[in-house]
Amino acid sequence: MLSSNKMIGFVTTRDSSRARQFYEDVLGFKFVSNDQFALVLETDENMIRISEVKDGTPAGHTILGWEVQNIEKVAAWLKERGVTFERYPWAKQDELGIWMAPGGDQVAWFKDPDGNVLSLSQHVNRR
Repeated sequence: MLSSNKMIGFVTTRDSSRARQFYEDVLGFKFVSNDQFALVLETDENMIRISEVKDGTPAGHTILGWEVQNIEKVAAWLKERGVTFERYPWAKQDELGIWMAPGGDQVAWFKDPDGNVLSLSQHVNRR
């Protein structure tokens, strides 16, 4: 039943103004609202609720990711908008920071202003 419904992403921030600037101006999300509960933004398909917390610590792993059709194009677009892609010693990454998994999938990671890890991915074997 839930598989046919849209998902909502939840993110924490220590500064909702800074988070809004990043998710709206850099990533291109549409502002919906901001109240005492959350900063709400949406894409064409999804909603993200960003809650302000005083002592938030980012998770040590990816918390949000986007599956894209052309990872090189999207990574270049983000780089032009000031995004710096993460480099990991275990991953052989290209000049944009894109890693190719053994099966051919590609992934690139970047962080939001709070240090939350976000990702782009392009998959070769989609249904």
